[in-house]
Amino acid sequence: MKSTMSAAARDYVRAFYRDNRLNLAVALALTVLDVPAALIGSWLLGRIIDVIGTGDASELAHLAVFCGAFLLASLAVSLGMYRAKCAFIYRALAQYKSLAFERLSEKGVRAFARENTGSYLSLLTNDVASIEEGYLKRGFLIVYHALLLAGSLAMMFALSVPLTAVAVALSAAPIAASVAMGREMGERERAVSAGNERFVSRLRDLLAGFSVVKAFRAEGEARWLFAAANAEVEALKRRRYWWECLIGAVSENLCGSLLQFGVFLAGAWLAVTGEVTAGTVLVFVNLCNYLVMPINVLPQFLASRRAAAGLIEKLAEAAEKNEARRGEGVGRDLAGGVVLDHVGFAYDGGEPVLSDVSLELAPGGRYALVGASGSGKSTLLNLLMGGEDGYTGSIRVGGHELRCVDAGSLCDLMGLIDQQVFLFDDTLGNNVTMFRDFPEAAVLDACRRAGLGELVAEKGLGYACGEGGANLSGGERQRVSIARALLRKTPVLLVDEATSALDARTASEVAGAILDLEGPMRLVVTHRLEPALLARYDEIFVLREGRVVERGTYAELTAAGGYFAGLCAVVG
Repeated sequence: MKSTMSAAARDYVRAFYRDNRLNLAVALALTVLDVPAALIGSWLLGRIIDVIGTGDASELAHLAVFCGAFLLASLAVSLGMYRAKCAFIYRALAQYKSLAFERLSEKGVRAFARENTGSYLSLLTNDVASIEEGYLKRGFLIVYHALLLAGSLAMMFALSVPLTAVAVALSAAPIAASVAMGREMGERERAVSAGNERFVSRLRDLLAGFSVVKAFRAEGEARWLFAAANAEVEALKRRRYWWECLIGAVSENLCGSLLQFGVFLAGAWLAVTGEVTAGTVLVFVNLCNYLVMPINVLPQFLASRRAAAGLIEKLAEAAEKNEARRGEGVGRDLAGGVVLDHVGFAYDGGEPVLSDVSLELAPGGRYALVGASGSGKSTLLNLLMGGEDGYTGSIRVGGHELRCVDAGSLCDLMGLIDQQVFLFDDTLGNNVTMFRDFPEAAVLDACRRAGLGELVAEKGLGYACGEGGANLSGGERQRVSIARALLRKTPVLLVDEATSALDARTASEVAGAILDLEGPMRLVVTHRLEPALLARYDEIFVLREGRVVERGTYAELTAAGGYFAGLCAVVG
């Protein structure tokens, strides 16, 4: 099984067994012991029937005592086996999901943002359930039924070779049916996985866009979209379940009944001729269940295990896409600043979004990027965050070409305040620290400098922010993002339209708080052309159709009477 997997997928399989081999060994050992328990039970039934025929009360009493001891021992083995299985399976799943999330967290930010998160939700929920059932639990069942099949055949041969030959011959039909139908089962399992992924993606979109749906009175359309996705995935599940039932009906009912009746009739003939006892016939009939069951389920279990292995491969492939870049480290002193030299960029070979952009940004400087929508401002920040490598020209950060800078090192240098601030449904303190350990004095200082002093004084750091920061105002959410950046003390702070969703007064306060910061170099994308704020920047870069058409201080640009002055006049 593992030999057909990629190296990345084998890492996930190894996660099942890390620090978990003792649980596996105990579970397998007790599974092996559980097989003789089933066979001994069949033998006991045959012995009891034979003793009834002889009328030996003493032997019957001994068998009764043995049955009691056997049942207690069998119960102890079963309970121990199930407990060891539970310990192994749930530790294995926890480690599997932890490794998956660890690999996902290594992706580049912008690359991850372009991917369908619905697929990851499905991979870590629905698919994990399928892996638990099809790969882990059925792995134990495959071992159990394979041993049960071998043990049943061995016991049959020991009791009667002719009757065993009849049983083996009649087993051909269920074997053929199980093998033929097991392949289709794997295909239907994979179809259900793909359907679950589409359903989760659609559900995520509908819940995330709830306010838009209500605003446009599109509840009926939303219900139709949900119903369509729901009907599709349930139809796929129904096809899978129907095939399971069909396999059971053909293999277990039709072929199984044929085997049992055939063995019973052959055994009756041998008993009449005196070659076997009635108890032996009963043992054979009972053992037929242990013969039919593995024949029926093993191909199905193996197909399910192959399908589950495909889900592991699917996760490994998804987690490997767009991995964060590894390369050179950059010192936090940012010697040489950030320099863009004749930078150009286009998305997927389309029209250029940036053309011949050259900027020099000194450590600690305050810079503004202004321009009409679509002029390339956000794209420029995206390049600086390492979101794209396909630019022309050169971007040097601390003297290192950006393409060669390690993604982790770049994140240590660059802090981003976006117009969409994400907050966890957790405390104010945890949202500021991002669950990392910082001295409380440092956290309080960052909150004060970001303008959250009054809120912290009134509510405390333990204040619940609510889902998405629902208990905070828009300005407070933006200030949380500023406090995060201050606490991290990144040398560069990129601000992308951070005040676009705020009212004029709050926007002015937040923008002023960013300009008041001491230490980081700030590059601020803004559409608010307020003279009092613009006058505080060391330099303003004016973009038009992807090119820097003007640069200078606010006073210089307004005095020049060019494109920037026109923008200010329109806003004014």
